[in-house]
Amino acid sequence: MIQRTPARIEARNEPAGHAPRTARLHIPEPDASWQRLLASAVTRPEQLLARLKLPADAWLAGAEAGHGLFSIRVPEPFIQRMEPGNPNDPLLRQVLPLAEETARAPGFVTDPLAEDGAVATTGLIRKYRSRALLMVTGQCAINCRYCFRRHFPYADHRLGPDDRRQIADTLTADQDINEVIFSGGDPLAASDKLLAQWSQLLEDIPHIRRLRIHSRLPVVIPQRVDSSLLAWLSASRLQKILVIHVNHPAEIDEPTRAALARLRGAGVTLLNQSVILQGVNDDTDTLIELSETLFDAGVMPYYLHAFDPVQGAHHFDVSDDHAKALVRGMMDRLPGFLVPRLVRELPGETSKTPLL
Repeated sequence: MIQRTPARIEARNEPAGHAPRTARLHIPEPDASWQRLLASAVTRPEQLLARLKLPADAWLAGAEAGHGLFSIRVPEPFIQRMEPGNPNDPLLRQVLPLAEETARAPGFVTDPLAEDGAVATTGLIRKYRSRALLMVTGQCAINCRYCFRRHFPYADHRLGPDDRRQIADTLTADQDINEVIFSGGDPLAASDKLLAQWSQLLEDIPHIRRLRIHSRLPVVIPQRVDSSLLAWLSASRLQKILVIHVNHPAEIDEPTRAALARLRGAGVTLLNQSVILQGVNDDTDTLIELSETLFDAGVMPYYLHAFDPVQGAHHFDVSDDHAKALVRGMMDRLPGFLVPRLVRELPGETSKTPLL
């Protein structure tokens, strides 16, 4: 995804009618370790192959071909959970570019959710009546090969002072909106100073009740959950929901469990959404273990997404019939609260579409 620093927004004045409140909230200095880990992420296919002891003669050509279309990015804490020498490791499969990405498949497109037509104003996407999605940053901590936004024009959604003012005005004027979703990219790749400013802007709008954050960072770099992040989350009047993204139980290690516990201690409700992916989690036993592992870590299984037909990722596709069979298998062996809702997001619909 297109990388950019969020500092350009932090230095701007607050929009008219929204006095800055950063001075009221002390944001501790961030723990630089997560930023170093983010900056030192693997960004070349040959680096990842060498790190996992995989032969370059078998994998490098395809990896470079896929990397040329959508760049690789994998942080070290996530790599440490992979099995060296195993090209079928389910975590590696999510991030290793393959030659298959260069093939065109019928029905697989660059904007599978038609988000380009749902832009309310620069940086703000409005697909549902009561929620609005704010593109805080285009930066990600990890580039998942199946990402439905791998072709998203982030450069068209850079937020300047006029855009920020327009977002505030748009949200203030529409009292149907009671929840704002921080998205991206990965919103937690932005600085806590910036995130606190956005949060405080939302707090000044009376009809906004909830802040939802969609992020992979607490999973791929657990060090991101530091005192700086917890300070502004704890101080906010808004109800806070963090939706993490875990597809396989091996993604949750002890540092991740500890990070999730700190978030719960700050009053954050934790949910998980997964994508059903061929070669990663397309069997019932894995999905059951995932739900049990998430719940043990204090996270409720929320959504299991049917695959979005994004160009370059058709090799991950799982048929709806197979997905339904997997979820029925989960229902046979799990209590209902551990079975995520199998859904598909369809362009133009006013909600996710259940497949069962």
